[in-house]
Amino acid sequence: MATCKYSLQEVAKTIDHAVLKPEMTTEDVKTGCVLAKKYDVASICCKPCDVALCRDELAGSNVLVGTVIGFPHGNQATSVKVFETEQAILDGAVEIDLVINIGWMRSGHTEAIENEISKVVEAAAGNEVKVILENAYLTKEQIVEGCLLVERAGGHYAKTSTGFASTGAKLDDVKLMVEALKDLSRQVKVKSAGGIRTLDQLLEFMDAGVSRSGASTTAAILDEYIARYGI
Repeated sequence: MATCKYSLQEVAKTIDHAVLKPEMTTEDVKTGCVLAKKYDVASICCKPCDVALCRDELAGSNVLVGTVIGFPHGNQATSVKVFETEQAILDGAVEIDLVINIGWMRSGHTEAIENEISKVVEAAAGNEVKVILENAYLTKEQIVEGCLLVERAGGHYAKTSTGFASTGAKLDDVKLMVEALKDLSRQVKVKSAGGIRTLDQLLEFMDAGVSRSGASTTAAILDEYIARYGI
């Protein structure tokens, strides 16, 4: 049998299992929680309305509860994103995935974006904040600037995508982000999301320096690992 430089647990613990589709029912979310526990992934990433449900369903497990803020387009007022974050923490979220105001980023309003990120970080009360840049709409220069804003504002991850834009995670973008963040005074990690559907894709992103990846085909990815490399 072939070998992999990453253990099954290492691979599983890079996955944030996504249950974000708008049509998902309560039972779909519960099924997602069962899957997340079975494979012992890093977290489940759910809609804000499902945070308390996921908290209860995942109680006693090692799977964290994460949710999205300003999702999926980032157009809410900063005060709304702050309130949404505060409510998510009260409901039991311990990880926050924040969508930046993409129009602001494209307009060069970097001070406003940095301020917004810092306010959400404060509202998260010590819990990790992953900042979604939505690279599909940004230039390479804007992606780099976005990463630097995350670092300055106190964010913990720079994230490629929501998965709801025209394109998702791209390997070249991930490498660019990792490079931009590598020599800063405060460590900021990189999360990839959007279109990661196979084990080979996930391993490729891990090799590039990604610490987390959002995925909805978690079972297929990890079953492929087991079939190829064993437990």
